[in-house]
Amino acid sequence: MAPRKKHGNNNSVRPSKSQHQPQDCYEGERLDHLLQSMQRKIESARLLDNSLPEKIWFKLQFAVGVNDVTRVLERMKPVTLPMAAGLASECNPPAPPPKAKAASNANATALQAVLIAADSNPRWLTKHLPSLALSRNVPLIFLKDNKGASLRLGQLVKLKTAIAIGVKAKGNVINQLVDEIVKWQ
Repeated sequence: MAPRKKHGNNNSVRPSKSQHQPQDCYEGERLDHLLQSMQRKIESARLLDNSLPEKIWFKLQFAVGVNDVTRVLERMKPVTLPMAAGLASECNPPAPPPKAKAASNANATALQAVLIAADSNPRWLTKHLPSLALSRNVPLIFLKDNKGASLRLGQLVKLKTAIAIGVKAKGNVINQLVDEIVKWQ
């Protein structure tokens, strides 16, 4: 018998090359300006809502870390294309929604955007985030810095390092700034 050939998984969703263009990556003065304005907005939002301890407040505003960002993205409902949804409804009648998941998704929080440090090592830690965010229609903001983007990203949430931070959609001044950033991308 001949040995079996290993084939790659062709079913995986790969982000398009246009998704990670240089204009999507913040570095240099542009990165400094972004982080300074985010830090100011975080401080002003924190002053407006000073009722909770700092760690709990940050947890309510951000998904911090690759695992937490992945968890929140996976709990969000995937975006379906209208054409694909129309074809599926023509072939099969719509299935009733599962009752067990409905209760758990009722309090699920949507992410407005995901900040990713481009200097993560090993790279496979964040490799799945672009395709997952694309399927949930969540914009990505890549940060690249010679001093270590993960160090600077961690400073935003009062940690030593953070490879990924998801901004939760809460309707505060932080979300207004992220809206402006996403519009200018």
